Amino acid sequence: MNLHTLLQRRAAEAGPIRVGVIGAGKFASMFLTQASVTPEFHVVGVADIDIPKAKEALARTGWSAERFAATSLDEAARTGLTAVIDDSMALVAHPAVEVILEITGNPIVGTDHAIAAIDNGKHVIMVNVEADCMVGPLLQRRAAAAGVVYSMAYGDQPALISELVDWCRTVGFEVVGAGKGTKYLPEYHYSTPDTVWEHYGFTDEQLASGDFNPKMFNSFLDGTKSAIEMAAVANGTGLTPQLDGLAFPPAGVDDLPHIFRPQSLGGALEHSGTVEIASSLHRDGSEVERDLRWGVWVTFEAKTDYAAQCFAEYGVKTDATGRFGSLFRPYHMIGLELGVSIASAVLRGEATGAPTGFRGDVVTTAKRDLKAGETLDGEGGFTVFGKLRPASFSLEHEALPLGLAHGAKLIRDVPKDRTVSWSDVDADASLAAVRVRRELEAEFRAEHAVTIA
Repeated sequence: MNLHTLLQRRAAEAGPIRVGVIGAGKFASMFLTQASVTPEFHVVGVADIDIPKAKEALARTGWSAERFAATSLDEAARTGLTAVIDDSMALVAHPAVEVILEITGNPIVGTDHAIAAIDNGKHVIMVNVEADCMVGPLLQRRAAAAGVVYSMAYGDQPALISELVDWCRTVGFEVVGAGKGTKYLPEYHYSTPDTVWEHYGFTDEQLASGDFNPKMFNSFLDGTKSAIEMAAVANGTGLTPQLDGLAFPPAGVDDLPHIFRPQSLGGALEHSGTVEIASSLHRDGSEVERDLRWGVWVTFEAKTDYAAQCFAEYGVKTDATGRFGSLFRPYHMIGLELGVSIASAVLRGEATGAPTGFRGDVVTTAKRDLKAGETLDGEGGFTVFGKLRPASFSLEHEALPLGLAHGAKLIRDVPKDRTVSWSDVDADASLAAVRVRRELEAEFRAEHAVTIA
């Protein structure tokens, strides 16, 4: 509750926190517009493979051209200006940078950036949840050994859900379920970039702004992003996914304590202590009343009769037993809130959520019948979607993590809705992300008592 005071003190005593941004898409743009009016942050550099796009993002979000006119990182560090470059590793290695924001959304290059940042003694704010759910548990351990912070991004839903879970446990409630809301119908799993805009109400003017990537938005629609984010929550909080992953039951804010409780009590959860998604649509396509499409939630159980009595006395909405309550946040503001993670990492040495184990995984699942010789196009594409599974399931079935499904060539047919395994593809063993993922699987296989025949 005193981060702003700490920020002001830091700026007065040692100057602003020096930040490096990798990736200049929508999330980064939202951070950059806040950074433009936050003198306690100095964005030393923005790295993107498309320099004109990065400069357009800065101009569009409130930066004058003079502010990002530095011709090098050295000049930016010396003058307080910002350099726009295409060499992300130069940004990671520069001594002036204290914290790296990895916002590419690419799990393969994101893994490379995180490893390099940790090895260079930088804190890492891993906005790239795609990489985090794939190899985050090992990256976190590597960061801890190096004495730097590896953190989820505050403002993104996994960190906000983790915050609610932490609140519950700190005050002594049992966490029954936690998750977020989204727009969902079963047929959305098979959506493609060609059909995605049919399901969103964006205008042609909005789509032309450069902020709207069809694969990214399709990832939200086809369930992949929900799986990715809930895997990150499970790995960061100790909540364990249900065997079949996410069921997306329709639920509004008044329904939370009724629906997100165990099936044995009439709820939708396979077991207590899990993650789930509240759909903003009923299965017939009608809208849920008081939906939580943009928000996050947690359900919890009173451990004593007196606590349940207090729920009633103070107007806590509960289920029929009076013991299950809920707390929710109706919306999240993505990159507009990212400064909390930066300040927490640099000034407190604390992450706003981070993996503490390998409990959930996002397995690659066929959107249609796939044939040997085809090349997978990964998250939000035409060929596959991501499905949440317990880590033990993923390890036992040698599932290909969704983060490595972009560019992987099939060596045998995979029928629609089946999990794609490592043995179904010709994986590029030269990639650091592949090596780190295999290392993670070997390390956690013993913990989950999984043997591979």
